[in-house]
Amino acid sequence: MTKKIDPRKYDVVVLGAGPAGYVAAIRCAQLGLKTACVDEWTDHNGRASLGGTCLNVGCIPSKALLESSHLFAKAKKEFVEHGINVADVQLDLDIMMARKNKVVEDLTRGVEGLLKTNKVEWIHGHGRLIPGKRVNIKDRVTDKTIDVLSAENIIIATGSSPIRLDRANVKGGYIVDSAGALEFDSVPARLGIIGAGAIGLELGSVWSRLGSEVVLIEAMEEFLFSADRIIARAALRSYKKQGLDIRLNSRLLSAEIKNKKVSLVYEDAKGEHSETFDKLIVAVGRKPNSDRIFEDEMELVAGERGDILANDYCETSVPGIYAIGDVVRGPMLAHKGSEEGIMVAERIAGQHASINYDLVPYVIYTHPEVAWAGKTEQACKTLGIPYKTGVFPLAASGRARAMGESEGMIKIIAHAETDRVLGVHIFSAQASELIAQAVSAMEMDATAEDIALTMFAHPTLSESMHEAALAVHKRAIHTKN
Repeated sequence: MTKKIDPRKYDVVVLGAGPAGYVAAIRCAQLGLKTACVDEWTDHNGRASLGGTCLNVGCIPSKALLESSHLFAKAKKEFVEHGINVADVQLDLDIMMARKNKVVEDLTRGVEGLLKTNKVEWIHGHGRLIPGKRVNIKDRVTDKTIDVLSAENIIIATGSSPIRLDRANVKGGYIVDSAGALEFDSVPARLGIIGAGAIGLELGSVWSRLGSEVVLIEAMEEFLFSADRIIARAALRSYKKQGLDIRLNSRLLSAEIKNKKVSLVYEDAKGEHSETFDKLIVAVGRKPNSDRIFEDEMELVAGERGDILANDYCETSVPGIYAIGDVVRGPMLAHKGSEEGIMVAERIAGQHASINYDLVPYVIYTHPEVAWAGKTEQACKTLGIPYKTGVFPLAASGRARAMGESEGMIKIIAHAETDRVLGVHIFSAQASELIAQAVSAMEMDATAEDIALTMFAHPTLSESMHEAALAVHKRAIHTKN
């Protein structure tokens, strides 16, 4: 007979310790709430590891490899332009991977320290909601119940997983998902990628810089359809120039392993085509981790794509139960999940908090980077919003020229009548940093004139934002209006 475990009581129990979950847990604890955080992630060494997909096999390790591969490519091709002669540049992939793993380990242990400092109890295991606002926790290996918690408030932050394709099953290290693409022990001579979105482009950039011939198969006819068209077109030209072979409007038919190679068949407007790759990455998006999280009696409602339905404040159909991050509607972005975690924590504590979902910044960490926030020009046209634009090319920036980073532009879209900034779109080096200025300005309802009247330091990349704002009123100094 299984011994009954009496529930331990908390004010808040958080399921998941990714950027949404651990941030929510820390903020709850800061607000004086007795908080527990349940997470089941285990690293390659069998050690419990916090941080979820982002820290372990997503945002952080991919950015570590993007940085290392970018430096390698610059050393091979661009250092000589600066008068730096580096003879016979060699790649040591083992050291590069070791550095990536060290960055991940340091940050995951850092999250562990943050939970401890803030007095959040961390429990390793698989948590499942059961009736009575309780969480049953099972050991991942034995599947036996190891703990039961109860709380007035439960936050579901279980993240997402890569979407799998029946026509390209992850198998044998030859066909891999985005996590597997961060673990190659050698540079594939020929690499195929299914999906030319942010994940596919970033992974393709890494391995292309390190020597792979990269082909991206994308089903969409329009490249980066969510981005502003002028930015998407500039990015596509740049990526092709860098050597990425991007094939749009192409539908995967099959992929199978033959003679230690991946044989792939896809179809486009011209018919069927066959390709052979050393490795194939499936990067067609992610799905919410909503299965095995709650029993049917909980009466939580899920959407068609598996996301848990919630209101604007992330409360589900069951009062006191919240869903945040990738498991709820909206873009699957770490910073969006973190802000939702803070909002929910503060609302549980009786404070007023909300999120402006219209100003979530998007970033693609290629080089140059792509970043945007707010409305695109095509959205303004569709909605019938009168608008005006200002564009400043980085080629006219003194700092960009000095850095050797003169590719790209900044585009500002402002309301034609009120001059309020509606959207900012960037394709440039450090776009991920520059977009924060735009989000801050739009959050405070700034006009293009407000930005134009602000003094920016010279020489900087950020003063390109100033020039783009001036260009909205045809007042740009360093480029044609």
